Amino acid sequence: MTRTPVIGITLDSEEPGGYSKFPWYALRQNYAGWIAEAGGLPIALPHEPELAAHYLDRIDGLLVTGGAFDVDPALFGAASRHATVTLKSRRTAFELAIVQGALERDMPILGICGGQQLLNVALGGTLIQHIPDEVAGCLAHEQPNPRNEPGHTVAIAEGTRLAAITGAGTVAVNSAHHQAVKNVAPGCIVDATAPDGVIEGIEAPDKRFCIGVQWHPEFNISEADRALARAFIEACT
Repeated sequence: MTRTPVIGITLDSEEPGGYSKFPWYALRQNYAGWIAEAGGLPIALPHEPELAAHYLDRIDGLLVTGGAFDVDPALFGAASRHATVTLKSRRTAFELAIVQGALERDMPILGICGGQQLLNVALGGTLIQHIPDEVAGCLAHEQPNPRNEPGHTVAIAEGTRLAAITGAGTVAVNSAHHQAVKNVAPGCIVDATAPDGVIEGIEAPDKRFCIGVQWHPEFNISEADRALARAFIEACT
């Protein structure tokens, strides 16, 4: 019987208020459900950078999630920080530590939304700090309709691993971000693009499985989203 692959999922963190009067972790249920439905065993990863190697010893794949925050622009060499940028420094320190450790082990990695941005920075790329200020005539990448509905389409680049996984040239996706990949990290290629030119997907062809997508496939709004989960779990098996 094949062992169920263990998938570590990074958590979000919040300051006191709402759920607790003390700092607390958060994770939408559909991240874990998406992994479980595809055949993985999801576990949550608290933000302990010094324990990153121990987490990696116990998981078979890493899912870096999104959240309402941004990677510190100083980490990709920006001289200034846009007024819209919100930081969660300990979360970013942890995610950088565990992503870099996973890359060294060639462990399968999937970055979603902010997770794609973090992955690009970890590999040496840069980010657009606020899309409306840098992309003329941009789409509403923070879509006004619910996140479980499409917001726009993306074009999947031929010959990429994402194209092989989805079997599609165009996919309808949801959209909930104000930042995006600017300069693609060395060793990575663009595999998905929005109609306004914003990069929606990257991958590292020389890695066992290293893909980032800017949308939220955990909502399963298309067969392509389900196929991505299955391919990730297969790579972790």
